[in-house]
Amino acid sequence: MAKSTKKSGEQAAVPAGYKPALQTVYKEQIVPKLMKEFSYTTVMQCPKLVKITINEGVGDATGDKKLVEVAQQELSTITGQKAVTTVSRKDISNFKLRKGMPIGAKVTLRSTKMYEFLERLIRITLPRIRDFNGISEKLDGKGNYTLGIKEQIIFPEIDIDKITKILGMEITFVTTANTDEEAYALLREFGLPFKKNNK
Repeated sequence: MAKSTKKSGEQAAVPAGYKPALQTVYKEQIVPKLMKEFSYTTVMQCPKLVKITINEGVGDATGDKKLVEVAQQELSTITGQKAVTTVSRKDISNFKLRKGMPIGAKVTLRSTKMYEFLERLIRITLPRIRDFNGISEKLDGKGNYTLGIKEQIIFPEIDIDKITKILGMEITFVTTANTDEEAYALLREFGLPFKKNNK
């Protein structure tokens, strides 16, 4: 029997011609709406979603290095892309933290995986939050938006029975928008349930 050439951790190849639903929605529906809303004269002026970065921090990592490995596995499962370990940038004696010590996991999604993750987040994950009434509208002043998640168990990919610790994460949406107003409109049209549109 021939051995498989696929290495452990690699993702299955994307079928030729495949495009995520939200990528098509962006091109066919969102761009025309934004062109009209902001009176752009060319499609190139329309803001785009460039990448989505997910950070899962492990506060107790200084006492248990295995927690970082668990966070890395969880994030890889949630996103479908191998997560990398994040390390501390400086020494913080009060937290027994040394520079270069593993403190969490991170994934940066682009293109196909970015759109697929965004669709799952909007349609499946966020509605699973108990008493959910929308997300904050506050952006960073540079056209980017960070969403805080308190518990990783809202993701259906996570097996609650195997959870060793409840961990939070930050999901950052990086856009090409010049203003928060334009970035907000872009993310709103993608379907992010901001509070003012969720009442």
